[in-house]
Amino acid sequence: MLCKKLFVSLILTLLVTTTVAAESLKIGLNYPQTGRYKDQGLQQRLGAFLAVDEINRAGGIMGRDVKLVIRNTSGEPDKGAKNTAELIDQEGAQMVFGGVSSAVAISSGRAARERDRIYFGTLTYSNATTGAAGHDHMFREPYNAWMAAKALSQYLNSQHADDEYFYITADYTWGWSVEESVRKFTNTDDTDAHQGVKTPFPRALITDFRKALEEAEKSGAKVLMMVLFGDDMVRALNVAYEMGLTKKMQVVIPNLTLGMARQVGPTIMEGIIGGAPWVWSAPYQYDYPRGKEFVEAFSSRYEMRPSTAAASAYSIVYQYKDAVERAGTTNTGRVIRALEGHRYSFLKDEQYWREFDHQNVQTVYVVRVKPRNEIMADEYSSDYFEIIDSMPGDEAAQTREEWEARRREAGQPLSLQ
Repeated sequence: MLCKKLFVSLILTLLVTTTVAAESLKIGLNYPQTGRYKDQGLQQRLGAFLAVDEINRAGGIMGRDVKLVIRNTSGEPDKGAKNTAELIDQEGAQMVFGGVSSAVAISSGRAARERDRIYFGTLTYSNATTGAAGHDHMFREPYNAWMAAKALSQYLNSQHADDEYFYITADYTWGWSVEESVRKFTNTDDTDAHQGVKTPFPRALITDFRKALEEAEKSGAKVLMMVLFGDDMVRALNVAYEMGLTKKMQVVIPNLTLGMARQVGPTIMEGIIGGAPWVWSAPYQYDYPRGKEFVEAFSSRYEMRPSTAAASAYSIVYQYKDAVERAGTTNTGRVIRALEGHRYSFLKDEQYWREFDHQNVQTVYVVRVKPRNEIMADEYSSDYFEIIDSMPGDEAAQTREEWEARRREAGQPLSLQ
């Protein structure tokens, strides 16, 4: 009888142990499946699923399979925060990432902090994300508006130093950050000499863009700075082309993605300049082997080239895996410490998670859209970008003193909490 009880106890122990060992590690992806940023959202999803599948084939994270749980933000900040709460409270996600709108990323990050979980911003360029609104549970993988503007301005100041600018800006935190930063570094702070208009966000109409573009045309400016993103940029640029402005002015889109370029098409996009933290051709131009592996795996699986959003999501999943394994646990506090100051090379040259603000510091690229025949020569008709300038991450990023000045202005403590 005693042997039988011991046998039953042993079986139950084995069953419990097996169940625990097999329990998946859940991570949450919070992205727009619908709305004006849906294309950038889809790229995040594709990059994330590729990373998860690769990691699981290689044995998971500390022996646990990774399960990706998703939610649709629709580009709405309140919905992003609600989704984050659900992903953690109901699904048990150990980490959440995503966001295309900076307002969504910021609200989602706050919800994650309240639940002691890390939130990785995947496509959020507002300075506030790791600046005035930054906290110890938020990490931003791509660059911010300051970094993009500083690199872009290096090029623009050499080519358009004496030209008049006109700004068309989405009226929310990301747009404000970008315009402010570009004006600062291009010496176009004088709004009488370098005019601009704000367009409604998130529900701008074609008539709003047409009116703004008519103002740009009347100004006589030589540089048209279109601080718009996603479908808003696509619609506005189509109108600018119809009006002939793309031939009269140098159009600059500070945060330019492959998805946006593909939506507009090579004919209209030719010659447009923008900033990017990563483009799929960079690993080939600079010989980054791991970056090439990602491009080829993504292209083969999805029959398209990856955009910045896909690369960011893919990198985040791998960076979380690396941090958990170095920490030896999924405990949030210990994973945060493993990330802070960590340097690595993955899809490009060296990057690192800066300790004092959790900004990912990395090389910034300035790109120009190639002629149509070069774009279409690619197997997937997507060789849009020629890298025409770059800036090292430490040169592009805010200094600690500059970051602290912004925190003081916002009434925030001078260390992340």
